[in-house]
Amino acid sequence: MAGAIPDLEAQERTGTGKGAARQARRDGMVPGIVFGGDVDPLPINIPFNVLIKKLRAGRFKSTLFNMKVEGHDDVRVICRDVQRHVVKDLPTHIDFMRLRRTTQINLFIAVEVIGEDVSPGLKKGGVLTLIRPEVELVVTAGDIPDHITIDVSELELGDNITISSVNLPEGSKPTIDRDFVIAQLSAPAGLSSSDDDDEAEESADAADATE
Repeated sequence: MAGAIPDLEAQERTGTGKGAARQARRDGMVPGIVFGGDVDPLPINIPFNVLIKKLRAGRFKSTLFNMKVEGHDDVRVICRDVQRHVVKDLPTHIDFMRLRRTTQINLFIAVEVIGEDVSPGLKKGGVLTLIRPEVELVVTAGDIPDHITIDVSELELGDNITISSVNLPEGSKPTIDRDFVIAQLSAPAGLSSSDDDDEAEESADAADATE
């Protein structure tokens, strides 16, 4: 199921060039441009406080936005560059690219876990570690999944789940070629320690037998 695409509101910027960009910054805005899609580039301004909040939330360059500009149709965009002040490291200009519904892009998709209540390994006190709470996939802009699902209902202690065992949404594929681990089920610390002690005793018995 496609997830909700977050809105990003912007204003059309009147005037171009360094003078208009400097005025935008004085007004508490970050100037930017929307390009691509076989139409003319659109100069925009985004409120500084709105943009800085989204940047600090992370994954900004891999998040698809629904850009809303008064007087223009909504358009799906993805950030392609954020220019920053060399000293303050604050955004001074931002570039967005328009996307068609058929465009393929790389996005981080959340991982949802099911089957925890019946997992035999968890019932034995095992610890489930979600190594990758998000997985980067190549997806189609018009059909972005809200999440991918991993089923841990049959996991025993020591088992793990790799990307090859996950049913990915149609048209999606991982950006990494190797079969990487998404989650693993480890034995509880006490059990691991007990197992190590048993192995040590067995080794000692074997050594005694050879003397």
